Amino acid sequence: MLLPAVATAATATPAAAASPAATCTSLTQGLAAKLAKDINSALAGRASTTAIFVNDRVSGTSCSLRHEQRFDSASVVKVTVLAALLWDAQKSGRALTATEKSRAKAMITQSDNDSTSALWRQLGLTKIQNFLRAAGMTKTVPGSGGYWGLTQITAYDQQKLLSRITVKNGLLTDASRGYILQLMNQVVSSQRWGAPAGAPATAKIHVKNGWLSRSTHGWRVHSTAAFTGGGHDYQITVLTHDNKTMNDGINTIQAVARAVHKDLNPTAPTRLGYTPTATPEEAVPAVPGRPALDAIEADPELR
Repeated sequence: MLLPAVATAATATPAAAASPAATCTSLTQGLAAKLAKDINSALAGRASTTAIFVNDRVSGTSCSLRHEQRFDSASVVKVTVLAALLWDAQKSGRALTATEKSRAKAMITQSDNDSTSALWRQLGLTKIQNFLRAAGMTKTVPGSGGYWGLTQITAYDQQKLLSRITVKNGLLTDASRGYILQLMNQVVSSQRWGAPAGAPATAKIHVKNGWLSRSTHGWRVHSTAAFTGGGHDYQITVLTHDNKTMNDGINTIQAVARAVHKDLNPTAPTRLGYTPTATPEEAVPAVPGRPALDAIEADPELR
């Protein structure tokens, strides 16, 4: 269950008051104020426009910032695609085919775009929209014309999805949830940056990142992750754009993540950090008969 992030911590300085600040609430005394202070400190001076949602069931803690602002999804939408595929298969009472399993694994663990495009076409917008409605992800708008990477997402809807994946519910079976978490735990090492930075060594990491550069808002760099096992049960979503480089976005996400992990796990040993992928930019797939991405960039009416 997601907790409302309504309580702001620490008094803002006049300079900081001009822009939104992260707010937190917690059932653990003093934790909300510390988290809000540390998250806002981590964001100080950064050019990224950042949205955050953090939810920790163990301490009863939630934090948010710009949680309803929409961002181009890039590859974080791939978790939604997999969840929609499994949900659709559940309704038919069938298991995934060998081809679907192969594509799902490549899509999540390697962020393979061709596999994503094939599954996106297989599902179609109607099934994807039906899944979003069933999941309560009411602010998410699927990308049109096959451009799944331009799906509009919010930090809060991403957190809703993580909640459906990490807690027993009527949307996804335990087997489906376990399959998603398994693949998110098997993401290749070069793509395990972002929200896992600073995570305790005692936690099991389930992550999916996204990265995409466009002429407007520069680099979109996102990370969404769940941390389970060893007494941990929390999720972190950080969405960013207006980054000059991919590394700018990664650095922003990881600064926030380190602050969150440290405050939620003050005595736990941390694990080693992660290295960004060597081939960062994702191509939003072209579809026959549809304008290419550069045409979308040039013509605002196509956006």
